[in-house]
Amino acid sequence: DRKKERERESFEVGSPMAAAKAGILPWLIPSSSATSSPLFSAAVKLPGVWRVRGRKAEKDVSVSVAFNPSGNFDISAFDSHDDTDKVEPPMPPTSGRYEVVIDNDSIQRLDLSPFQTATGITSPSSADPREYLDRSIGFTINYRREDAGDPRELSEYPDIRLWFVRLDAMYPWLPLLLDWRAGELARYAAMLVPHQMSLRMGVVFNPEALELFVMSKVFVVYPWLKRHAVPKPRLKTSDMARMLGFGIGDQLFDLIDQYDLQTTTDSL
Repeated sequence: DRKKERERESFEVGSPMAAAKAGILPWLIPSSSATSSPLFSAAVKLPGVWRVRGRKAEKDVSVSVAFNPSGNFDISAFDSHDDTDKVEPPMPPTSGRYEVVIDNDSIQRLDLSPFQTATGITSPSSADPREYLDRSIGFTINYRREDAGDPRELSEYPDIRLWFVRLDAMYPWLPLLLDWRAGELARYAAMLVPHQMSLRMGVVFNPEALELFVMSKVFVVYPWLKRHAVPKPRLKTSDMARMLGFGIGDQLFDLIDQYDLQTTTDSL
């Protein structure tokens, strides 16, 4: 109908909304692989693995990060008509990473103690990023489905997503410490950002929702790294954003630094 058509056009590359956003956010630039839009990459491949259950056959869905500027979420999960752009197989987890294991019980009770026990991070202030950047953190989700034929992915279960929402609210800088190369950042983002699954494209995120997620994490992670005197905080923050398909310009970091400086000066 006409309403859906207008919403779809609002996402299209080159639309007035896209142009306005490009002017409002000059510091947000696309990944180097992007050529079609001033804000969105076409696709950024990220290792990882998802299991599709209860459909025609069990298949592994390798995780990539893809954007859908058209706003059309009628995407086939299998896309069997075109196999040319399927994402690469996942990389294995980083050796020695902190492994957080959660199950139905901890999920239903919104119990974050499995994370705290596995990582030793008992409160947001107790974490030193330098202790976790090299080893990284990953998740094992042992979730028993009530219906064995339920085709939904783990990121499509409301109770699992709610557990991750609480975790993210408690530790908003956590994406920086995840095992990126094994796909943990994409899996984590999928718990918090609207998306669809596709065998060919991987995780297809809502572009505006992903943009807001990335920017909110930049505003959290960069000052957090600076407070802990971690070397090259801009580079580490930019690397995190780039893993989700966004490049962050120095102008944004300059604005953050200026605000922090003014806040410090005013408080003296």
